Amino acid sequence: MKYMLIMRATDEGFAQMGDVDFDEMLATIGRFNQEMIEAGVLLAAEGLDDAAEGVVVDYSAEPPVVTDGPYGETKELFGGFYILNVASKEEAIEWAKRSPMAGPGFKTEIRRVTTIDEFPQDNEWIKKERTWREATGQL
Repeated sequence: MKYMLIMRATDEGFAQMGDVDFDEMLATIGRFNQEMIEAGVLLAAEGLDDAAEGVVVDYSAEPPVVTDGPYGETKELFGGFYILNVASKEEAIEWAKRSPMAGPGFKTEIRRVTTIDEFPQDNEWIKKERTWREATGQL
């Protein structure tokens, strides 16, 4: 099963990160990533640019309204993610507990990633997506 670990930090958590040497932070995260690679569970891991550089497309109006960042409250934002292939939610939780991005001001949200196999296989759009995934080596 695939699970996404969504890394969140409060303003205080982000401030703490600013006090850490960048090379030290990369080494710490790199060691954690290497553990997951060696365990065979890491599928993807990415950080996200500062929310101030992002935009939000709000569909509550017609036409949709685009707002430059920063947007939302800090607790609504996330700074990066991991996608793991693990046997259970409990295993995803255990990996999240080992994250170096931990302590006051940090949280990890864990959500299962649904698969194409969970949708009606006779649906024309699911068939098209499956064909695309097969053609691109994603299935």
